[in-house]
Amino acid sequence: MIGSIFIFLGIFLVIISTIGIFRFPDFYTRLHAVSITDSGGAMLLLVGLALNNEFSVNTIKIVMLLLLIWIANSTNSYILAYTYYKSKRK
Repeated sequence: MIGSIFIFLGIFLVIISTIGIFRFPDFYTRLHAVSITDSGGAMLLLVGLALNNEFSVNTIKIVMLLLLIWIANSTNSYILAYTYYKSKRK
């Protein structure tokens, strides 16, 4: 039950940020919408899956995936913003 709530919240965040990608005017605000999806929506979806899955080997894999996404998404957002900033400066 609780896992399903997390899954639906994650889907809701993904839908909202997808709308934001098309509605926002410039790169930085679009990047902000995408990073919310990556960090918030994906995390909520995976937490929901872990809660629905009971404790097993798959739960451990989901937790490892959560940690990987948590580290990689913030790094990707930074690299994208920095690269865009550098390309506009030239």
